[in-house]
Amino acid sequence: MSDGPMRILLVEDEQTIAVTLRDDLEAAGYEVEHRADGAAAIDLLGQKSFDVVITDVRLPGADGMQVLAAAKRARPDTEVLVMTAYATVEHAVEAMRLGADDYIQKPFLNEHVVERLRRIGKFRALLFENQRLREELQGSAGQGLPGVIGQSRAMQSVVKTVRTVAPTDASVLLEGESGTGKERVARAVHQLSPRKQGQFVALSCGALPDTLLETELFGHEKGAFTDAQRQRRGRFEVADGGTIFLDDIDDMPMSVQVKLLRVLQEREFERVGGETLVQVDIRVVAATKVPLLELVRAGKFREDLFYRLNVVPIRLPPLREREGDVPLLVQHFLEQLGGGRPYTVKTDVLEAMSGYSWPGNVRELENRCAQAIAMSGGATVLKKEHLLPVDKTRRAALEPPTALRTLREVLVEAEREHLKVVLRGVGGHRTKAASVLGISRKVLWEKLKDYGIE
Repeated sequence: MSDGPMRILLVEDEQTIAVTLRDDLEAAGYEVEHRADGAAAIDLLGQKSFDVVITDVRLPGADGMQVLAAAKRARPDTEVLVMTAYATVEHAVEAMRLGADDYIQKPFLNEHVVERLRRIGKFRALLFENQRLREELQGSAGQGLPGVIGQSRAMQSVVKTVRTVAPTDASVLLEGESGTGKERVARAVHQLSPRKQGQFVALSCGALPDTLLETELFGHEKGAFTDAQRQRRGRFEVADGGTIFLDDIDDMPMSVQVKLLRVLQEREFERVGGETLVQVDIRVVAATKVPLLELVRAGKFREDLFYRLNVVPIRLPPLREREGDVPLLVQHFLEQLGGGRPYTVKTDVLEAMSGYSWPGNVRELENRCAQAIAMSGGATVLKKEHLLPVDKTRRAALEPPTALRTLREVLVEAEREHLKVVLRGVGGHRTKAASVLGISRKVLWEKLKDYGIE
């Protein structure tokens, strides 16, 4: 990926199309090289790097599919757009199967191609900027947060506050929806503090019943209850000299809240079933998925404890408010989960992912990336249907209005629906369906497999 104007290789033997399209692309600010021969284009791809290759299917020397393969071989992140006027859908599906990022049906308007490149450029610029920022962050301890991915304006406020408060011992209250990365930010607070050599101990207050939560936090003496056959240290003791992270503090029962308040005030407590005071030196970071002040007003959370925890409040924004962070997070998760394989996501899919609301936030995005890799079947270009929900209640929110959809999306959707209609019409008989459609059974089988039609 490179900064500056996008470099484009145009491979087209029809002179009129080549000249007019090249002129319009250069007028739009792109650097364009043209080859009228497929073999010459393949030779050039071995010598120079291009951001986008626009190639015809029918070419002298070597066909467009060979140019496509050479472009991806030379540089996997090169976007390849295939132009075709012959058996459009079949050629397009074949091109997409071989790794093309989109296709253009002839005849076309040059402004539509320019607009498609503008969208590609927008996301490539964003990815380049995110990559540059990440490299800067890796080389500079004064920016960003360890283990936290994101450079959006919404996250910059979080970074500034965390870096300001981390060197102190002030209690921090993280507020945010489920899946926004509260534990990652808590770990960053610990890593950036003088306590980083100590333990970071995490506990979810909503995962345990009252009695077990109390024992987990404070420990117990031998014989405190039936199964207490030996003394056990609680999480506060384990975190001595370090940081304790209390997740879902909004789920903490009132009986435990009273004891927690004493720890925050006095930095001392007794183990369950004991009378000896245990003193600890800890830093407390708590997290809540609902505004704690609302629980205070409803009488479900102690007001005095709220003010002890809320010394430095930090709101973590939901992913839908983090403009520009989705492509960076996707890139991070593909590298983290890919096992060394170079998985990629097409720019139009990234665009759709950026427009989705992500109710499960970063956790949902990570889960989708893991699912797409698991469902890839060995392919390195991940599919949209594996990265985004496809149930009908959400589909309208995921897909752009019909007027803004690419021609490929419209044609592929039309073909999918027509295949379903024909299959229903012949009672699911594939040989009859292939005859009606005018294609071979093998081609029909491949199409049904591609579209996930049973």
